Amino acid sequence: MISDRTPTYNLKAVVQETGLKPDTLRAWERRYGIPDPDRTDGGHRLYSQHDINTLKWLLARQEEGLSISRAVALWHSLRAEGRDPLVVYTLSSSREADSYTTVAPGSAMIDLRRAWIDACLAYDERRAESTLNQAFAYYAPEDVCFELLQKALAEIGDRWYEGNVSIQQEHFMSALTMRRLDALLAATPAPTRAGRLLIGCPPGENHTFSPLLLTFLLRRRGWDVLYLGADVPTDRLAMTIESTRPDLVIFSAQMLDTAASLYDVAVYLRAAGIALAYSGYIFGLVPELTHRIPGHFLGYDLRRTPAIIENLLADRPPAPPTEPVSESYSHAWAYFRERSGLIETHIWQPLNSNAALNGTAEAIRRLTNNILSALKLGDLDYIAPNLQWLVGMMSSLNLPADTLCHFLTAYHAATAQHLDATLGQPVIAWLAKVVAECRAQSSQEAKGQASVPSEEAR
Repeated sequence: MISDRTPTYNLKAVVQETGLKPDTLRAWERRYGIPDPDRTDGGHRLYSQHDINTLKWLLARQEEGLSISRAVALWHSLRAEGRDPLVVYTLSSSREADSYTTVAPGSAMIDLRRAWIDACLAYDERRAESTLNQAFAYYAPEDVCFELLQKALAEIGDRWYEGNVSIQQEHFMSALTMRRLDALLAATPAPTRAGRLLIGCPPGENHTFSPLLLTFLLRRRGWDVLYLGADVPTDRLAMTIESTRPDLVIFSAQMLDTAASLYDVAVYLRAAGIALAYSGYIFGLVPELTHRIPGHFLGYDLRRTPAIIENLLADRPPAPPTEPVSESYSHAWAYFRERSGLIETHIWQPLNSNAALNGTAEAIRRLTNNILSALKLGDLDYIAPNLQWLVGMMSSLNLPADTLCHFLTAYHAATAQHLDATLGQPVIAWLAKVVAECRAQSSQEAKGQASVPSEEAR
């Protein structure tokens, strides 16, 4: 009997079944490792029914408002928990679990979302505001926030990542979004429930859409919520805690470096006896991080978060136990922080000669910050999804496929020269591993492309 994992379908069949373009399929395979087709002896891709079902699952998550990167992160998260995403996560189950009903994304809402995106991309502020006014006149505020604003931001984020939208267009849309959320927040009624909540972002975190939307949702339910905004300094939090005496602090982190900042906030709050709840994009990419942060993880679906928070306030459960960071990692973090400036200075010498590497500065900064963050959080393998982000960035800049390997090789050489073999061992060993993996993958891709020159042209 043929298994659903038996490679059976060619590229054309998958395109017909899913509606995805061949270029999109190849881009997802290259950037996210999904799907992972077999190859014929001639190098042509062969897909299984499971591959097709996986692609349809990802498309369904996009329809719900997730970006493709977040949909892939959710897929891996469910798999890491030992659950089959194709069985346990469906559109109906996620919405039935919510405490209020949201509209299905019908054609009218989709048309409004498309009109708003077009207006924002054209920098037409009046048309954009008029479209939002129309949406809020027809639908409940929660529905517009999730079905129009959140999904539009996710789409524009993906298009920026792919190099199809400018950073100015993305910032223009974000500014209009935050302005509208601020207006909604100002119009919420006075609190009717006892207790106070603080919502904000840890040091370095400037992505405020999710915490601001959560503030709006909780205030609509009658909660007294103090919104602290972006980049809240840990050393200034004590005064705020003392003057406001919150029942729960809720922070959001989107990147690995701000998850490390959140860790510092969580340690402080635990010592102060204040309960912490947290969420954010990075925890979908790296679910294991939830075992490091002292606090209550709020899950991946913002629609369900208010109900989870209300349960925490009602039951007051203790925070789940966390895994401690090893002593070797703690020493390596302090040592690498001290030496990172030398490493970054050294790495420019071999890379400056490569004129194609326009993203060198951004790549160096990100990798250094990610190494420091992963050392603080206890596992350098937490960096893996961020390396995938670098792959996408370099692809959007039309850089050669082996650019990432050249960059990682130069970074590894710099660490080997400037780090002690004992204190720097975790960093040196991890970089050696990812360089070897990168070279092996590049070699495999080169062989596949050499054997099928006609497929890429189709």
